[in-house]
Amino acid sequence: MKNPLARAEYRLAAHLPSQLPTDTGFEVAFAGRSNAGKSSALNTLCNQNSLARTSKTPGRTQQLVYFQVAPEKHLVDLPGYGYAKVPENLRVHWQEFINEFFHTRQALAGLIVVMDIRHPMREFDQGMLSYAFRRGMPAHILLTKADKIGRGEQTKTIREVKAQLAGTASVQLFSSETKLGVDEARGVVANWLQLGV
Repeated sequence: MKNPLARAEYRLAAHLPSQLPTDTGFEVAFAGRSNAGKSSALNTLCNQNSLARTSKTPGRTQQLVYFQVAPEKHLVDLPGYGYAKVPENLRVHWQEFINEFFHTRQALAGLIVVMDIRHPMREFDQGMLSYAFRRGMPAHILLTKADKIGRGEQTKTIREVKAQLAGTASVQLFSSETKLGVDEARGVVANWLQLGV
């Protein structure tokens, strides 16, 4: 199956709202706690090894990073929240920037929240989901690192997360290692970007 996200390429990194591209087209934002596997998920979905920077140091994404998939169709990598070892003033800056981004960005078509399946639905995760809910915007959860636990535990966790969400967001298993759930996740993102797959 042809990968509709394979042509993704780095476009820009924004530290301030004024640095964001023109608010047109379609964007899908990716959010996740530091160390949840967000960069690996992005790379896997786009079938590229180093599109998003993966790091042994959590919280390396310190800007809103835009990847263009097609003209006016972007993936947006949000700063890893949990902000490991980030100074307080930068933490406050990010909170305000992301708040404004979610409240005002018209091109934003959906939110992917990346969660380590062994630690899902933490306070930060729920905070990110609430941005989408308040806007009536679709949200989809990738329970990453699913290969780290057994089938029974996977089933139990996804059932518990679905019960917590009560239909407010969709959720799936995902593994960058074994490629579990990759086609499903690509389909969600491509649909939101209106890539016509």
